[in-house]
Amino acid sequence: MNKTLLFLQIYVYLLCNTAAQPNLVSRVCQDTFGNYTSNSTFQTNLNTLLSKITSPSNINYGFSNMSVGKNFDIVNGIGLCRPDQQLDECSQCLQQAAAALVQQCPNQKDAIGWYEACMIRYSDRYIFGKMELGPWYHLESKVFGVDQAKLNHTAAHLLAKLQTKAASGNSQLKYAYGTANVSISTVTIYALAQCTPDLTYFDCYNCIDNAISFGLTSLYGHQARLFFTSCNIRYESFAFVDSAKLISLKSPLPHPPPALTGTPPSYTQTSKDGDEIIRNPESLQMDFETIRVATENFSQANKIGKGGFGTVFKGRLVNGQEIAVKRLSKISGQGEEQFKNEAVLVAKLRHRNLVKFLGFCLEREERLLIYELLPNKSLDCFLFDPTKRSLLDWQTRYKIIRGIARGLLYLHEDSRLLVVHRDLKAGNVLLDEEMNPKISDFGMARLFGVEQTRGNTKRICGTYGYMPPEYVQQGQFSIKSDVYSFGVLLLEIISGLCINSFFNPETGESLLSFAWRNWLEDTALNIADPSMSIVDKTEVLRCIHIGLLCVQENFTYRPSISTVTLLLDSQYTISPPMPSRPAFLLDNNNDDTEIASTDESKNEVTLSELDPR
Repeated sequence: MNKTLLFLQIYVYLLCNTAAQPNLVSRVCQDTFGNYTSNSTFQTNLNTLLSKITSPSNINYGFSNMSVGKNFDIVNGIGLCRPDQQLDECSQCLQQAAAALVQQCPNQKDAIGWYEACMIRYSDRYIFGKMELGPWYHLESKVFGVDQAKLNHTAAHLLAKLQTKAASGNSQLKYAYGTANVSISTVTIYALAQCTPDLTYFDCYNCIDNAISFGLTSLYGHQARLFFTSCNIRYESFAFVDSAKLISLKSPLPHPPPALTGTPPSYTQTSKDGDEIIRNPESLQMDFETIRVATENFSQANKIGKGGFGTVFKGRLVNGQEIAVKRLSKISGQGEEQFKNEAVLVAKLRHRNLVKFLGFCLEREERLLIYELLPNKSLDCFLFDPTKRSLLDWQTRYKIIRGIARGLLYLHEDSRLLVVHRDLKAGNVLLDEEMNPKISDFGMARLFGVEQTRGNTKRICGTYGYMPPEYVQQGQFSIKSDVYSFGVLLLEIISGLCINSFFNPETGESLLSFAWRNWLEDTALNIADPSMSIVDKTEVLRCIHIGLLCVQENFTYRPSISTVTLLLDSQYTISPPMPSRPAFLLDNNNDDTEIASTDESKNEVTLSELDPR
């Protein structure tokens, strides 16, 4: 070999191995997913993968993903760089990170490493386009040194803006960087939110949402970095990003898909589950005479409920099927097309924890909605009845809580449509013969467009006690509005107390303040229904904890419903963050503390516009 060439190779080798290594923040070796043997096909594929996804030719706007191999020897990999990293910087960070990760996770098939300016992960599982929260890691540094309430308020609003902007990116780039000044101070907050760009809008939004919720509650007042598997956020008091080098797309982002409004499309298929996919509104329409006969001419004997929209009757069709018929008030304000569109919307929502919609009738100035009839009526019939609530043991209540959460998860994230219910309460949760919950009454539900997460209304509708402050005071609603309602309902289920009837005249406490005081005093189990035998105190405490997280005054602190379902899983190891003070809580002792620190608490374990009713 030519001596000059040999010397050059040695020089390059020494240069590469003495260059500044990427600053390792954390790494997780997922030993639960198995190991590979040395010199195996899997190891060969892994080495090939890492050389390819770290190569400048395969890095696109700071992102790279690829698979190598097949069947049991397949390796999937993702590399993501901070958006101010130029192509050569990104490639160098990923190369050095890959070498370090393989060395620190020897023979592991699944591993992830977070570094100062890049992240790299590989797995034998399919990991592309999937939002994964864990494994995750957080790193907190010094406090900002300003009023914590003002700081968190500013940080929450800044991160909320970045959250929406980052999620609105396309399949090549999903990040947002910005700054905000804390009022009455010289402190500036610099913040970054970023997702792997293979996520959908909603998955990116929800991933960042979880990071924000944890950061602003558990790391109160600190500068912080939070690294989730599919996203990351960072906020500091200094400019940690070189804004002059931030990468951007050479061509403008594509226009977002049109909002889901107007006449619904027609479908002609049948799903694999056998559920009918609606062809058009007329396929749902039922004959008025059929419904009149089924309800015995809407007799008072068949009346089973009444609400702001109208009256509900039970009935029986000629084929023996029992039905519930909602006879809408003639002053509901809905036009014929709007009514049909609402019917088709509800018909498309199919989930075991949603009441099944059977059809509608629009005839003789009548507007009728027909649903399946559930034998145990609604949850409030049991929960707030002094005799019947004893039938709800903790196992049954816990099953109801988890079922409601799964129903909301479907509405917010898993259905083809994003729906905000806006009137979740015990009276709108029906129970089948096995006490499985089914969310009902979508009269006030709002359908959101593909990239819409919040809305406004000038006319407030809903049930007092279940409506969050941003909705009552400003008419703003979002998926976090439903989370608030769920939190109230969860505390009601645990306590057997109704939010609108419980009031302690001696202390001036409402249900929320009662729960909050007992939480701070480490007596949270005092709010549990005394008629309920408690087998697992840790599980009850965890549910109280989750309920208080959901009813926090600042909606950005409330967890997403996907986080709630994870926390409700007793097998999940993530500890919930500390809750801040609930909404509508009067301050009787001039205590300005809003966060329950670990020193303070040891309980860690609708389409219709109606007036309020």
